[in-house]
Amino acid sequence: MQFVVVSGRSGSGKSTALQLLEDCGYTCIDNLPMSLLPALIQQMHASDGTGTPDNTDMKVAVGIDARNINGDLSRYPSIIESCKLDPESFTTVFLDASHSVILKRFSETRRKHPLSNDTVGLKQAIEKEKSILQPVASLADITLDTSTLTLHELRSIMRKKLVGDQQHNAALSFESFGFKYGMPVDADFVFDVRCLPNPFWKPALRNHTGLEPCVQSFLKEQPEVMAMASDISHYLEKWLPAFQANNRSYLTVAIGCTGGMHRSVFLAEHLCQYFKEHHNNVQVRHRQLAGQAQPIPNHTS
Repeated sequence: MQFVVVSGRSGSGKSTALQLLEDCGYTCIDNLPMSLLPALIQQMHASDGTGTPDNTDMKVAVGIDARNINGDLSRYPSIIESCKLDPESFTTVFLDASHSVILKRFSETRRKHPLSNDTVGLKQAIEKEKSILQPVASLADITLDTSTLTLHELRSIMRKKLVGDQQHNAALSFESFGFKYGMPVDADFVFDVRCLPNPFWKPALRNHTGLEPCVQSFLKEQPEVMAMASDISHYLEKWLPAFQANNRSYLTVAIGCTGGMHRSVFLAEHLCQYFKEHHNNVQVRHRQLAGQAQPIPNHTS
């Protein structure tokens, strides 16, 4: 079991930290009342059926901040002590930033501070929040000053400190499509393969698709097709690590031909199989074969 409490002043990056942990497989609960923390931990311990915290696969992160019920946060040290958590499986992370930076962040986003109201201004609310959160900050295992960090830098630091240095593999999706039906709006990379030999002009192949052996055999015999596949593979192998280092969770590679039935389907399948040998999460989708804007008969594909 891994249990993480993420706290900090509003505007310090708690939401970003929780989103990162969620992307890494944690079940995240934001703004949990302190009084419910023991019950949550007890439920986690009992989830493996033994009543002990031996479920090493369970990962939970809880966001606790000044929105909590008044007075609860002062009980944080005693509540944590009563839960008798294993120090190796429990971590408190406290995020903070300088007063001027938090003030600037709220001013730029025009967000309302959770402690401000008709009688408490933004500056007063920021100072008050620091005092309220002190009991949590005093027990923090990891304290991060986010004053000079970008969102990407914060995510990277959180990943290294809580998840480890293992390589982060974004979910990689290959999608075939037909240009005559429009380009995919969610594509990160788009490769145009309309310059390649077209099976449509072979009467015996016209009514088949890139998923069928007859079309695949024809395209594999074309040097230009396999050269294109090799070039796309090398390009992605070179640049995917840079996108992964930037904490991208999803990457979509779109392969387009005229109608989305032959060349793009074959290449999307070919690339998917190739990258499955090196990545854990690789998927393929064929937009036109899935029934979206099916080709008009007797048009090139």
